[in-house]
This record gives sequence, structure tokens and C-alpha cells, in this order.
Amino acid sequence: MATLLHLDSSVLPVTASASRAVTDAFRKAWEEQHPEGTVIYRDLSAHPVPHISADAHSAVFADPSEHTPEQAAAFAARLPFIEELEQADAVLIGAPMYNFSIPSTLKAWLDNVIVVGRTAGDTPSAKGTPVTVVASRGGAYGPGTPREGYEYVQNYLQSVLQDMLGLDVEFIVPELTMAAQVPAMAELVPLAEASRSKALEDAAARGRTLAEQLTSNAA
Repeated sequence: MATLLHLDSSVLPVTASASRAVTDAFRKAWEEQHPEGTVIYRDLSAHPVPHISADAHSAVFADPSEHTPEQAAAFAARLPFIEELEQADAVLIGAPMYNFSIPSTLKAWLDNVIVVGRTAGDTPSAKGTPVTVVASRGGAYGPGTPREGYEYVQNYLQSVLQDMLGLDVEFIVPELTMAAQVPAMAELVPLAEASRSKALEDAAARGRTLAEQLTSNAA
């Protein structure tokens, strides 16, 4: 049975969050296609993971036999996050844009799972795992838009997830999510609604497709 690791990082509930609504569509399609599968869910906003400490950082570069008690405890706290990534057959991440970048809670999770020589480096331990990132954003930051140069979510996550962790990354990008709340963006509401609808459709299709592929491979 396949395992999906699902991470949300929006500070808003699913009724108000574009990223949560879209990851929810993916997950429901996944579960319908693969009801016997396992879903590991982490709400990084409601239950933030610890930020990396000096002991957690330095433990990676020391022989375990030489760890201080503090280093051993700090690295042990990171292991559940690392092992969840390594054992997942697919990963789903909700990554809304906050002030041009990802939520700090998602950055903290990444800092915990990135271990050079294990999950990152020449032979990353989760290499090839498919990861779907729902990168929602309040405005438009795609190629050719006035704010293209401020897009630090996809660029950053592509580098970290694909180049460092060796994951197979695909983005779903619902944008203009603030159009209904910002009077100056009122004329963009139809585009925002179309973007949201497409994101929901793409997420459901992606969830079904991945579940089908993984169950077929296991058969």
C-alpha cells in the first residue's frame, strides 16, 4: 500500500485557504483511488516543527558515537520528519506565498529533513519520489508579469526539493487569490476564479494519477 505524506502550511482554515482547498482536492482523489493507502498528515501551522538548533545542526557533521547528550536528543527529534520523507511514496505540500516567500513553518520542516549525506547530496535517500507543490499566491508572478522578479516560492522550492533532495517536483499554482478581497483587483476576479477551478481540477487529476501509478507498480 502506498503512503502519501501531506503537509499544509497556510495559517488559514481550508474554507479560507486556497492552498488547503487544493491540497484537499488532491488528497480526496488520492484516497478515493487508493482507500487502502496510508496518509501521514502534518499541519505545520497548527503544529509547527522545531526550528533547527545548534545541537541539531552540528549533530549531522559529527560521528553519532561522539554526540553529546544534547546533540543526540536534538537529532533524534529530527528523525521522524526525515523518516516520513524517506518512507513516503508521494509527497503533497501546500505552500502559500507570504511576503514573496514560503511560510517559516515550511522552511523549518525543510531544515529538519535536509541532511547532507543522507537526504541530500550525491545519493539522496528519497530520490525520485514525486512531490506535488500547491504554490498559491495572492497576485500574479508568472513569466512576463510585472512582479515576475518577486517569485521566490517556486524558484526556491524547485532548488531545494529537486536539486538538493532529488525529488520529482510538479507545481500547481492557484493565483490572484486576493482578488475578491482587494478592491483594486476587482476586475481580476474572473481570472482568479478560473485559476482556482483549474488548480482544483489539476490537483484531483494528479492525485488520481499518482495513486493509480503507485498501486499499479505495487501489483
